[in-house]
Amino acid sequence: MFPTHCNVLNYFLKRFFVPIKGGVQSSRPQPQVIIPSAAFAGAIISFVLCPSELVKCRMQIQGTDSLVPKCSGYSSSLDCALKTIKSDGVTGAFRGGSTTFLRESIGNAVFFSVYEYVRYYMHLQLKSGSSDHNNLVDMGIGILSGGLGGVAFWSTVLPLDVAKTIIQTAPDKSSLTNPFQVLNSIYRMSGLRGCYTGLGPTILRAFPANAAAIVTWEVAMKLLGIKNN
Repeated sequence: MFPTHCNVLNYFLKRFFVPIKGGVQSSRPQPQVIIPSAAFAGAIISFVLCPSELVKCRMQIQGTDSLVPKCSGYSSSLDCALKTIKSDGVTGAFRGGSTTFLRESIGNAVFFSVYEYVRYYMHLQLKSGSSDHNNLVDMGIGILSGGLGGVAFWSTVLPLDVAKTIIQTAPDKSSLTNPFQVLNSIYRMSGLRGCYTGLGPTILRAFPANAAAIVTWEVAMKLLGIKNN
């Protein structure tokens, strides 16, 4: 998933955390606002993402020769969800929930910190320069800030995502569910590289996907007449 799915929630949470001095909100990024609002938004959205990603991961490895044990007998995503609940109960759909919680909380704090600071300083440079500040420039800033935010997100939390996938696709109910124990096991077998399995394709996807999502978000905000400080 991409961290930009938290945009709306994060936008409103920032209004709760933002300090107001003299009746005016500061336009400069403030870590004491960005980090808790983004982390809280990620924590909330993790409860939606966990069961949906569990189904996605189990469907993806089904019928493959992956080292991860096969999941068999799923005819559709709905069938996978229903069979998971039938065999493991409702809590089974939230297997890997703590790992998803950590990934989204930490990842979104990183994403929105990078996004806000890159956006702020690029706008600052343009204001001090002679360049005309137009819609095309705004789009360019959105592409760079959103793309770099996405790269920062996945560079930080990819090991947690690797652990989450292993936890969610393990067929044995008694398998490890502590992400740090899973990562320790991976590290002992494959080193740091094993913890960052799939980093290349993930980064290649992260930049354009998050850049497009942020530009779409900012255009929508502008069309709705909502100021995005």
